[in-house]
Amino acid sequence: MSHCKLPALIQAQVEMGSVNELEQKSLFRKEEEDATQAKAASLMEQGSLSLSFPEHATKSPKNSVLRSIKIVIFSNKLNMLLPFGPLAILVHYMIDSKGWVFLLSLIGITPLAERLGYATEQLAFYTGPTVGGLLNATFGNVTELIISIFALKNGMIRVVQLTLLGSILSNMLLVLGCAFFCGGLVFYQKDQVFDKGIAVVNSGLLLMAVMGILFPAVLHYTHSEVHAGSSEMALSRFSSCIMLIAYAAYLFFQLKSQSNNSYCPLEEETNQNEEACGEDEDPEISKWEAIIWLSILTAWVSLLSGYLVDAIEGASVSWNIPIAFISVILLPIVGNAAEHAGAIMFAMKDKLDLSLGVAIGSSIQISMFVVPFCVVIGWMMGEQMDLNFQLFETAMLFITVIVVAFFLQEGTSNYFKGLMLILCYLIVAASFFVHEDPHEG
Repeated sequence: MSHCKLPALIQAQVEMGSVNELEQKSLFRKEEEDATQAKAASLMEQGSLSLSFPEHATKSPKNSVLRSIKIVIFSNKLNMLLPFGPLAILVHYMIDSKGWVFLLSLIGITPLAERLGYATEQLAFYTGPTVGGLLNATFGNVTELIISIFALKNGMIRVVQLTLLGSILSNMLLVLGCAFFCGGLVFYQKDQVFDKGIAVVNSGLLLMAVMGILFPAVLHYTHSEVHAGSSEMALSRFSSCIMLIAYAAYLFFQLKSQSNNSYCPLEEETNQNEEACGEDEDPEISKWEAIIWLSILTAWVSLLSGYLVDAIEGASVSWNIPIAFISVILLPIVGNAAEHAGAIMFAMKDKLDLSLGVAIGSSIQISMFVVPFCVVIGWMMGEQMDLNFQLFETAMLFITVIVVAFFLQEGTSNYFKGLMLILCYLIVAASFFVHEDPHEG
């Protein structure tokens, strides 16, 4: 019996040895594959490869002029509001009713702001996610910047301050709140997750902006200026230059140091990372079409903004609504149409990092770039534009930034947090409706 079992044992050991050899070979192959993937990952980090937009550099659509107009103008139902823009110009010259001119201009600018966001999104296919996110925030704020420059030319400094303040409040409370709320309703069974580290950096930048706006107001209301009437302006201009330097450093940080996780952060879960960074559609228009449309839309927004700013005071009188409410609430809602739609869309696809990049990124750009830039432009124009937004408005901004910073510190969101932010915005709107600006006009 033992002699019969011996050959069987030897055969079994031989078979086990061959199995071990096969396992070792498979392990070696796996190690080689892992090494190849690691090498590819290192090349990607160095900029040699790109995961986000692999095919967009080659797949550029060639549309005719009519096809391009059809895609940009007639593909969106919101563009049914475009005729209100020319109608506002006709009413201005035929009837000269400031209330109607303001309302029609406001409605006419709304689809233009959304199409600016669309053209920027198309251009982002050719620039990559990081530059694309910055372009989205930049052209999303073109409407506010153009309105502010026209108001500065007309000497309406308070309208500039209140419009920019309202845009910051709208982005932080209404846009982000709607994104959290809609995303939370779609994914109600779980808390949505975003990059907590980037949220903390953004909160710090917003607090720095509050610091730059708060100190001139405190200097004014404590009557502690060394040179009465001039120290406040000097501090505002110096702080504006510092804020512009800080924003330039922030851009460098986003584009260079954090190019892999600024607008498309690395997730612990591979599936979420693929969903956030790899599900991009093909562009509908070419790069030069996007640039041309951006130029046309920006020029049209500039034209309508002139009529809009001219009609603000007349609309305030005819509607019996404070200019502060018009500037802080109504104008930013129109200007933020592109951010609003984009942030909600990203949140409903569980891409909260992109929603934060649009909403909070836009608030940072307005507070750290557009506001100090307007101070510098006013300085060049000879206008007394400063960072003293007055006590009521500065306190409103300070409390808003603190509230949003607390909501972002956990790195999670749900529909309840979104609802709270929306309700906070309603309180802000009601406050400005009953607030009489002592510097009105």
